[in-house]
Amino acid sequence: MTQGNYKDKKAAVYSLLTRIPKGKVVTYGQIAEALELPTPRLVGRILHQNNEPEKYPCHRVVFADGKLSPAYAFGGDGVQRRKLEYEGVIFKKLKVNLEESRHTFSLGEIERNPLF
Repeated sequence: MTQGNYKDKKAAVYSLLTRIPKGKVVTYGQIAEALELPTPRLVGRILHQNNEPEKYPCHRVVFADGKLSPAYAFGGDGVQRRKLEYEGVIFKKLKVNLEESRHTFSLGEIERNPLF
């Protein structure tokens, strides 16, 4: 997705969130790369505006090193960690163990995005 307005980009990010299985996480960068967005920060801005966190599980998105965002919009990183642990995500101290818990988007998941 190299063009399109902000609303389209937001819809694409939310659509991709629904493809992250429980017990897995992705990084902001993975979403940006999959959707050809200019920066992972744009993904963060979009997720911060999520009005339906139960429908669009933004708690499953973490930093590239596995750290959680202290600015997690729905209660901070403590709430995010509890949600992830409840789903079975593996942690190493303060970071998600990305070797165990990272989800990799398949080409089919990306191509099923309604904006492609």
